[in-house]
Amino acid sequence: MRAWLPLSVGIAIALLVATWLVAELTTPDITLLRIPGVTDAATAGDYGQVLYRNGLVLALHAMACVAGFMAGSSLPLAAASRSGLDRWVHEQAGPAAIAFVACATIFSLTTQAYIIGGTAATFARQLELSPAELMLAVTPHALPELIALFLPLAAWLVASRRRRFDELLAATAVTVTIAVPVLLASAAIEVWVAPQLLAALAG
Repeated sequence: MRAWLPLSVGIAIALLVATWLVAELTTPDITLLRIPGVTDAATAGDYGQVLYRNGLVLALHAMACVAGFMAGSSLPLAAASRSGLDRWVHEQAGPAAIAFVACATIFSLTTQAYIIGGTAATFARQLELSPAELMLAVTPHALPELIALFLPLAAWLVASRRRRFDELLAATAVTVTIAVPVLLASAAIEVWVAPQLLAALAG
């Protein structure tokens, strides 16, 4: 955790800053969007939607961890018992899989910053707030949420740097176990507390 947590915090802060920059540079949509807890009452269904969305992201990052374990630990063991072309394919599959996971992760983070930033620009215009004010209002739930979501990714990055892929299966279980209660609490704050702060800021 001493290695994973600071890296996860750094990734989370970088995504929040990127989202803010995108929101500042994006022309807001004039369409009025539904903001649970502001435009109408938040419901258990809204809470479920937040958990579903975050659950998908956590699952993606956890699968990256598992893929890192398979590519960095299982495949080399399988290659050792093979020969010829079969062995070469197994030897090359590991680095290729790790490179694919890295590219997919970068694509995911970039896409999230672009989509969330664009939506944030529209929310800010609708509430007559600046993007910075909007980001300030959502940071109390967004920061712990993102840190929890990026813990498996941080474990994958640390293990990759240290070439200790055999630890990734256990790291997946540990990081997901830690992330789940944080996501449950963060979603509750997002649905029932953050809207009150947004409404107060919007006057």
